[in-house]
Amino acid sequence: MSAADASAAGLIILNTCTVTAAADDEVRQTVRRLHRQHPEARIVVTGCYAQRAPEEIAAIDGVALVVGNSHKTQIPDLVSAPYHGEIAVADIFDQRDFLSAPVISASDDRTRPNLKIQDGCNNRCSFCIIPYVRGRSRSAPADQVIAQVRSLAVKYREIVLSGINLGRWGRDFPGRVRLVDLLRRLLDETPVERLRLSSVEPMDFSDDLLDLMAQSPRIARHVHAPLQSGSDAVLRRMHRKYRPRHYEDRISKARARMPDCAVGADVMTGFPGETLQEFEETVAFIEKLPFTYLHVFTYSERPGTPAAESVARIPMNIRKHRTHILRGLAARKNLEFRRSMIGQTLSVVTLDDGALSSNYIKVKLAAPREPNRLLDVRIAALTTDGVAEAGALSIL
Repeated sequence: MSAADASAAGLIILNTCTVTAAADDEVRQTVRRLHRQHPEARIVVTGCYAQRAPEEIAAIDGVALVVGNSHKTQIPDLVSAPYHGEIAVADIFDQRDFLSAPVISASDDRTRPNLKIQDGCNNRCSFCIIPYVRGRSRSAPADQVIAQVRSLAVKYREIVLSGINLGRWGRDFPGRVRLVDLLRRLLDETPVERLRLSSVEPMDFSDDLLDLMAQSPRIARHVHAPLQSGSDAVLRRMHRKYRPRHYEDRISKARARMPDCAVGADVMTGFPGETLQEFEETVAFIEKLPFTYLHVFTYSERPGTPAAESVARIPMNIRKHRTHILRGLAARKNLEFRRSMIGQTLSVVTLDDGALSSNYIKVKLAAPREPNRLLDVRIAALTTDGVAEAGALSIL
């Protein structure tokens, strides 16, 4: 059923996230809204929220079927079964490897497909629900990934490799197989013009991986390494596997090899027990490192995680205030980075609207270009959230 025919839909499938309480709340509101708008439609809820709290979702009016992550591929069969108005909850706790089938999703601009090559996570960060709803780390077989990239490369110039814990790709295979080994094979055995890594844990940015990224123009100059906090004490309470000095070492080595690379991070504010001094340590740590953007999240209690049991909760107004401070800092550092690009020539992939540089900057083009092309463009000015090619209208 196309989007234009949604009003007549008899079946609605909703894929969910459960990373934050806000995400859960949005799912519940969406289900209720869809039920009001389409009272005769069967609503199927799948994804991480369905995996974590199936009974909670099944209790929402309008939900006909709840399917966990491991049974997504069975939804066609499940919805084909006779329906008599009862609510069904699939056996969602089967953590088998569902990466045996291709998992490809294209972004909205239809020019940069995301290829998921890894799922699950073996880490047990005290704030994170993902390992409980995604299971242990599993990697798509190398030959399968190579075949998929080879097929996608016929149509797309840039392909984004993604995963729940992408840097762990290959660790579940015999031998010492690593992500860098897969990248070398992709460069040698496929015609892909540009690969981009979505997010890699800091300690998985090995010297070998950074060397390959720096040496190959076919890998985007883009390093995204989750940070969460710049405070040693907070990282310990989070059960993160590195300390600030380790993180700084990886980022410094990335920048030494790729002076103009994008450096991004996920950062959390208001983790239980976070003192003002610990928050200020995070601010100072971010200030001294060459971040070009940040994804700042306000801590949200996830039922079933150790952190959610803490009594040392930070008031929500303080959490949000700290989020505001870090987002302001991130905006300033991003502006400084974009300003440093003026006068330089950047390699970009054209999108439906503008372009995206290898080092993750939105680029306003001087004239419309056909989407899905790799170009070199000279940067002449800033825009509100990116940069502009010579000849394009400057906004700042």
